[in-house]
Amino acid sequence: MKTTVYCFLAILFCYTGFAQTKVSGVIKDSSGEPVPFANVVFKNSIEGTISNEDGRFYLESDKTYKTVVFSFVGYATKEVTLTKKVTYKMEITLEEGEKLKAVVLVSGKQPKKNNPAIDILRKIWKRKRFNGVRQFKQYAYDKYEKVEFDLNTIDSAMMKSRLFRGMEFIFKEIDTSSITGKTYLPIFINEAVSKVYGDNDRNKQKEDLIGNKNSGFSSNETITSFIKDLYADYDIYDNYLKFFDKSFTSPLSRTGINTYNYVLADTAYIDDKLCYNIIYYPRRKNELTFKGDFWVNDSTFAIKKINLRASKSANINWVKEIYIEQEFEVLNDSVFLLKRDYMLSDFALNKKEKSKGVYGKRTTLYDNYVFDEEKPAKFYAEEINPFNEEIYERSDEFWAENRMEKLNKDEKGVYKMLDTLKTVPKFKRLYNLASILASGYVEFDKYNIDYGPIFSTFGFNDVEGIRVRAGGRTYFGPNDKWRIEGYGAYGFKDNRFKYGISGKWLLDPKNRLIVSAGNRRDVEQTGVSLTVNDNVLGRSFASSALFASGNSDRLTNINLSTLAVEMEPWKNITMRLGSSYKTMRSASPETFSLSYIDPQSSTGINDRLVQSEVNFSIDMTPGRKTIRHGVERKVVNDDFPRIYLNYSRGVEGLLNSDFNYSRVQLFYRQPFQVGGFGRTFTTFEAGKTFGTVPLSLLNVVPGNQAYFSIHNTFSQLNFYEFVTDTYASLHIEHNFNGRIFSRIPLLRKLNLREIVGIRGVWGQISDDNVAINVPAFQSLPFRSITPNGIAPNKEIYWEYSLGIGNIFKVFRIDFNFRGNYKNNIDARQFGVTGAFGFHF
Repeated sequence: MKTTVYCFLAILFCYTGFAQTKVSGVIKDSSGEPVPFANVVFKNSIEGTISNEDGRFYLESDKTYKTVVFSFVGYATKEVTLTKKVTYKMEITLEEGEKLKAVVLVSGKQPKKNNPAIDILRKIWKRKRFNGVRQFKQYAYDKYEKVEFDLNTIDSAMMKSRLFRGMEFIFKEIDTSSITGKTYLPIFINEAVSKVYGDNDRNKQKEDLIGNKNSGFSSNETITSFIKDLYADYDIYDNYLKFFDKSFTSPLSRTGINTYNYVLADTAYIDDKLCYNIIYYPRRKNELTFKGDFWVNDSTFAIKKINLRASKSANINWVKEIYIEQEFEVLNDSVFLLKRDYMLSDFALNKKEKSKGVYGKRTTLYDNYVFDEEKPAKFYAEEINPFNEEIYERSDEFWAENRMEKLNKDEKGVYKMLDTLKTVPKFKRLYNLASILASGYVEFDKYNIDYGPIFSTFGFNDVEGIRVRAGGRTYFGPNDKWRIEGYGAYGFKDNRFKYGISGKWLLDPKNRLIVSAGNRRDVEQTGVSLTVNDNVLGRSFASSALFASGNSDRLTNINLSTLAVEMEPWKNITMRLGSSYKTMRSASPETFSLSYIDPQSSTGINDRLVQSEVNFSIDMTPGRKTIRHGVERKVVNDDFPRIYLNYSRGVEGLLNSDFNYSRVQLFYRQPFQVGGFGRTFTTFEAGKTFGTVPLSLLNVVPGNQAYFSIHNTFSQLNFYEFVTDTYASLHIEHNFNGRIFSRIPLLRKLNLREIVGIRGVWGQISDDNVAINVPAFQSLPFRSITPNGIAPNKEIYWEYSLGIGNIFKVFRIDFNFRGNYKNNIDARQFGVTGAFGFHF
């Protein structure tokens, strides 16, 4: 999702509208201090806005107005007569005066008791379950969605910069935002028409895409995935509204009283319905909140119109502005239905007023509501084939008929402008550079091959020394029915060449029947995951860290071949039947042994494993959303649970395989959004291996000797510190998203985020598995070569961590503490790990 924003930001880093009335400026009090959250409205209208934390405002209308009214609780209302249609840089001074009639309040924080605005808010809570489509058993409606991305804050210096030399023609399409008053240049537009069906009794909803039209970057799947995740549906009546992986407290929330100040500002008739106007703004800075106002009906207490603008101080990265506006139509005296939903996001490197950025805008219109027409249960279970070429090739007549809102002049021009822009060599180079940084692959379109990932080019470990790697993949488009990828690597210390190659073929798109095969000969750090898989080109921990807190010599030479078939008979339930054949031996016999007792060997000891295995797995991911319809899909959300069940069977004698055994494994991952208190990730794993097997087939508790945080590993464990054949582990991590630090004055402005974690594992190993592995265990620093000295079976091993995230917006640091087993050989009591990442 996020790669698209960074793609745009990378380009930025390198380098008069149709409204009738426009006003902008700053509001101050008599002492010269800015007045935040003041009400700005055109006289005798409901068109208005709220000043920001710095007292600045911008307001425009398609209509002509002569007077602007400025007001705030505790100040005298001020009217300003306009002498021209466009009036910028106004300086408004509000004098202290009488309080609003019938509202005995003071400026700043508003009381919770005897506040008529809060009395109205409580009535909204009581009625919210009966507003909109909720009050019907079934519903259906037409939906039109228009998404646009624009470069903003266009000035003469930008137009004359070397970055845009040769592309000056694009600036003919410049317009001015009606929300921020800034100039912008459209660079992408997407339109979609859908039919939506819902059943409140079954809690089911289905959306059928009828038409889709793209321009500009339409072939880039990262853009598409970003759009889908960025503009997930939300309901203003919910307690929390999720944007960019963050939960903002809704002004209509039941917890809103403790989060917002509310002021009853006005009453007026809208569409012949009497409505109250309530202004709201946050009680504290740096929290995920909004400011704005809403109009609510006086009898149904349904929202007629609402606007939300994210607080400037909200703890969110790369987003300078979030603005939301919703309008509801009156179906009858008691039914208010969503008619129009508009959202604008301003992505930028920083939140400075004059910083350049990218607008992401979505306009969604709803029409033709139909109620109480029941559909059979199987209707919602049926999966419409999402990749229908006809949907993406609709005629101009189709769009003229199905658009609920006509394109304006600039939107019409963006299609033609972008088609021309894509032919400019300089633009191609800029776009390709940003694409490489975002995806990690260099595209060679002429040959339909991508080179990469470039970030895996260099590595280091004690066996290979400096390691270089080069790889690539076939790429004809995001919906390829087949894909082949591979790599080659070379270690300058062991002077050996390694490689990996794999292929996938999508045979049946409807049930996603896929056949895959591959082979890899490489050096690998085994024991880095409890739940194993046969991903031939998976991450190589042998070369993942350039710096580590211990020796990286417990590596394995592996020759792995796989063959598998998988299918998805039901949405988000994948079944896989696979087989593997592998040989394994230590990559550094002098320091690390995989030897086991083998009576059939001439020496009684064997240092090489040959193993054939078949496995069957079920992977359930309810709520997962994906894009692309070829052999590889891209997941665009991360708020879904995952349940993975696997059964593996080792077959002795098959292709000279050495052992018979059975293995069962369970993996369960569940993220939780804990309202406004942040996000929790939990991971539970359990498994057992039945049979007597060598070390390379046992379950090693994954340690982490790198200075970088690695998910689902134990930061204070060394590699092979614990080995089991039966295990259960639990990882819990909670990110408060700055909830605590935002209330500490000295830390508030840093926008840091608190992270806490606790991890534990229990395991045991049988006497038989200890006995067969004595030669290997003698090379490992166990307390003793007994079940009690090898596995954490007497008590659960645990550790905890305290972390600080969002350091300089891109870095996280964790302080890790070992909870027990402190007397283990080479036990690490305390460690510091870190991670880089781009997070909102």
